[in-house]
Formats: sequence, structure tokens, C-alpha cells
Amino acid sequence: MTNDAHEGLANATTRDDAAHALALGWNERLATELIEKKYDMTSLQRSRRLGRVSRIDRGWSTILTSGVHDAVDGVERVRNIGAEVAVGDWVIISDDMEKIDHVLSRSSALTRRASSDTVRAESHTVATNIDTVLVVQAATPDPNLRRIERELVLAFDSGAQPVLVFNKIDEMDADGLSLMVRRVEPVLAGVPLLFASAKTGAGLDGLRAYTYISSISDINDTQKSVASAPQTIALLGASGVGKSTLINALSGHDGQATGAVREGDQRGRHTTTAAELVRLVNGGWLIDTPGLRAVSLWMSNHGIELAFSDIFTLTESCKFRDCKHEDEPSCAVQAAVERGDVSPERLGNMKMLVAEELELEEQQAVHDRAYDRKGARKKPKI
Repeated sequence: MTNDAHEGLANATTRDDAAHALALGWNERLATELIEKKYDMTSLQRSRRLGRVSRIDRGWSTILTSGVHDAVDGVERVRNIGAEVAVGDWVIISDDMEKIDHVLSRSSALTRRASSDTVRAESHTVATNIDTVLVVQAATPDPNLRRIERELVLAFDSGAQPVLVFNKIDEMDADGLSLMVRRVEPVLAGVPLLFASAKTGAGLDGLRAYTYISSISDINDTQKSVASAPQTIALLGASGVGKSTLINALSGHDGQATGAVREGDQRGRHTTTAAELVRLVNGGWLIDTPGLRAVSLWMSNHGIELAFSDIFTLTESCKFRDCKHEDEPSCAVQAAVERGDVSPERLGNMKMLVAEELELEEQQAVHDRAYDRKGARKKPKI
């Protein structure tokens, strides 16, 4: 957070109130929104009506109204009546402290397609207001590149910065790690690559660098920051890759249950059943998400283009603007495949993800047209 942000908060509330909000990840963008909506931040905080959603259970939200370690009473539990909320949201509680009155705008949102038997596809927002998405994989000489690509699309679509993390490196030798890196490099798309072992503590400092930025620091040797505030990270990955063990190591306590993976497919049983906002030792925040057996994407917000930036850059050199990258003449993408610069599997996965997105958009359009014909939604006046 910049000095201007700190000054803005200082003008809006008392020092103690500001400390409570800043510790939860409050920033100048949110302070400006409160001012624009004519809310009094000092009054909201003193009445414990301003807070951040830490957990959602069956229509109820657990809301943290203070991020300070010794503020043991800074927790409220209210109903979600009429409010679409997700873990990480900043909210204003109603005067009677019974329900959520208002959800502040989100800086980012990790959203996937919900598992549903209904005809219409629906979205499910897993986490919001996150700065970094750690895409966690279990270290193996033969990583699942197609799944990594899908999870990177999901992370890019959130609006946060994706970081690929290979956990459990203590279970591999140097040759295995070197082989894994060579295989994963073609799908990184500029995403930082980190290695960690929650068991030995190796690489944990690299993860902590994303949870709290203080003074002038160098992130990944490329991005300078002068912020001084806790950051929020979200962990994304399949069951059994070690997310819960990493959280326990970063938070300093064994609050998350852990489970082993099967040797055959590197999958494990679900040990996290609901997303939860967890405070870390250094003051940062982490949102643990349930393990994903299948990575179902929602409407892509340029996530596919970003995760497959190498291929999309090549398309600009294709002879035809509507090139399908199959057997068209002067196709720059197929030329790259023939040279070995792009694998056929990576190109095929990109095409499949684009097709999934188009199918989802068509499903939504068909539903909306049927909805209009039934007269359930009024057509806009021309």
C-alpha cells in the first residue's frame, strides 16, 4: 500500500480502527468506495459492521471485523439473505447485525463452473480479493501438463497473479527435478515457478514473499513494489498435492487436516471441504480452496489467451485472420508445431478449452432466449 493509501485511511478513521482494517488487507480502493457510497468508516468499525468474510456455511457467513492478533472478539456470524458472497469479500453488516447489507466491489475473483445437474450452467466463486493464486502441484518427473494449463487459465481469469508451485520436492532426487522442470517450462507462459517442501521447510520463504510485501522489495527479480501491507493468496490444486500441509507450515499451526495421495495417479481424498480465510504467521492471509478433481472453467476473461500466450502471439503471423491452425496455408502455429516449438498436445488442449468456452456461451445464450420467450424477463425499451 502506498503512503497516500495510509494517509487516506488515517483521515477516514482512528489509528486503532485503521490498524484493524489494514491487518485484514484493507486498501485505498476500498476506502474510496466507502466514501463514494457515503459510509462512515469510523462508525462502521466501532459498531463492528465492517469486515471480511472468512468462511461460508449453509447460508451463514463468518466475518472477521479485526485482523489484529489480540482482537479475539473480532468475529461475527450473520446470514447471507439476499447477498451473493464469497470467502474474501469485504462486507457491511446490517444495523441489527443479522445479515449482510452490502458487498464491496472485488479486485479479483477465482470463479469456476459449479458442479450442477441443472440444464443451465452456473458459476461458483471460490475466493475473492486475492493478490496471488498459487497453483499447487505434487512434484513428479511426469507432471500433468494439460491439467496445469487448465488451472493456469482459471488463475489468470481471476485477475490475480498466478504462480506455479511444485510441492513435496523432498520426495524427488536432482535428476527427477531437472526432468520435471524441462517438461513444464513450455507451458509456463511467463508464470513464476517455485519449489517447496512443507515437510522440510525448503522453499517456504519464497511463498511467504507473496503473503506480505513490506518496504521496497524485489519480487521475482522483475517487479518492484513499495507497498507495505498484508497480501492475500489463494491455493488452487487437486486433492493430495499438499495444500493443507503447506497452509499448516505457513500459518504456524496444524489447523488443516492432511491426507496422503495414491501412488498411481497422485490424487488424494478431500481434506478441505470449504474455502476458508486463514491468517499467516507474518500477517498475510491465505484462502484454502477445496481440492478440484475436475477443473471446470467459467467464462474466460482472457485467461486462455494469457495461459497460451505463445500460441496466440503466433496467430498474429498467420496468413488468414480466421485461421483454424489445421491445414491452412502459411499457418504460423502449425509451422511452430512442425519445428517442435509448440507441442501438438498443447495446441490441442488450447483448442479444446476454446471450444468449451464457446459451448458454454451458447448454452447461456439458449437459456436466456428461452427465458425471454416465457416473459420472465422484460425486454429493454428501445
